Amino acid sequence: MKKYLLYISAAAFFTSACNKQLDLRPSDYIDPEGAYQNVDDVNQGLLGAYSALNYYSSIRYTSLITDENMLPSENSTGSGFATHRWQYDGSFLHDSWKDNYIAIDRLNRALSASYGVAVKPTEHEALAQYQGELLALRAYCHLELVRNFAEKYESAAMGVPYMDSSYIGKPSRLTFGETMARINEDLAAAKGLIPAGFDDRTRITKAAVAALQARVALYEKNWDNAITFATEAIDALPLANRTQFPQIWKDNSTAEVFWKLKRVIGDEEVGSFYTQAGFLNNPAGRRIYYAPSFKLVNLFDKTNDIRFSSYITVDAGRQAAGNVPNAVTKYVAANTESNLADIKLLRTGEMYLIRAEAYAEKDMPGPAADDINDLRATRIAGYTPQAFANKTALVNAVMTERFKELAFEGHRHFDLRRRNLNISRNPEDAVNALGAVLLTPNDPEYVFPIPNSELRANPNVKQNPGYVNK
Repeated sequence: MKKYLLYISAAAFFTSACNKQLDLRPSDYIDPEGAYQNVDDVNQGLLGAYSALNYYSSIRYTSLITDENMLPSENSTGSGFATHRWQYDGSFLHDSWKDNYIAIDRLNRALSASYGVAVKPTEHEALAQYQGELLALRAYCHLELVRNFAEKYESAAMGVPYMDSSYIGKPSRLTFGETMARINEDLAAAKGLIPAGFDDRTRITKAAVAALQARVALYEKNWDNAITFATEAIDALPLANRTQFPQIWKDNSTAEVFWKLKRVIGDEEVGSFYTQAGFLNNPAGRRIYYAPSFKLVNLFDKTNDIRFSSYITVDAGRQAAGNVPNAVTKYVAANTESNLADIKLLRTGEMYLIRAEAYAEKDMPGPAADDINDLRATRIAGYTPQAFANKTALVNAVMTERFKELAFEGHRHFDLRRRNLNISRNPEDAVNALGAVLLTPNDPEYVFPIPNSELRANPNVKQNPGYVNK
């Protein structure tokens, strides 16, 4: 596993040519001194690390196992069924493990080489920016790994190996607390390197680093940092208005998007995980593979909440024919024929909810209520601000709002884990789940397993509790 991650990932990025006059090196070895000779080479290495990220590692599996979607009978593909039914074990190679460590290996190679490349007098700021992006991306990838594979979100629990260089070794899992400390170190360093004027939303900007710091603080339960960094992010990028918001999901607007993965023709189509391409133009003739759960659909004000119409379509004709009427259309492209849309990784809406939760935990009900009400007023036409009786009511409101606001963006599983809450499906959402209705924090499947292939290659990595090593 480690050899695959360290060698194949690098070879996927740089192509080399040789002839009979050239000295030959082992085919799985890439010499950083040869691959990285100037600042532009560092940028190319950085772009290659970005390219390793996709929806399989960031959205698909976390969506499958939760209560935010259901498996309709018309889906006869078999894709994702075992995961949706919580039937996985260590033989399951989660893409998040593979893809994030591939990206980490790529960026570590580029970062290491960046300190020795030739730099022109006009390139110092660009090189610093690339180094900052590499550090921030390393932090992001490790955060994704720890969200998926940490034993628990508690300081002494098992986290993940933190790879800060490319080498052949057998690293152990750090604790969750140690992993998060390393993530924070990388983000702090990145923030000092990325220029404030850099504003490419398909890459990590200084504002995106602040948003990542807020997300990290949320998982650490460091409420002071959560408020500080969420406020910094909110001040940098306000919420989208009701006109802009639907256009975010058609890639016609970057309002409130700190960072997104750019998708082009040939990339995986995240929307095709949920519906067959062309669904909006022909609902009756296209399949729904995974539908939004009735549990989620029923939480929305379907008439006034701009999020509902931006995320979900209800087709009365399908309902009359006895099919599931609700379809996820959050990732349908602007032409409605393609499911190819950019993947939004960090948004201002999340920052409001992080800050609201932090205020609630610090017994600051006024600011917490303000953030919840401000977000709802921006999303829901005619919304009347509400009062919340106590801290419990505030936290419950935040969790409900996160369920709606961040639906199908890869957060629901982790939100339930943060709060040690059950994954509970309503009966109408579990018709094809083969009894997979309730998953508790005491069940092994509540946490994804470390892939057995990794354990065989590296005995220093320990499996999560409840799984048998094979």
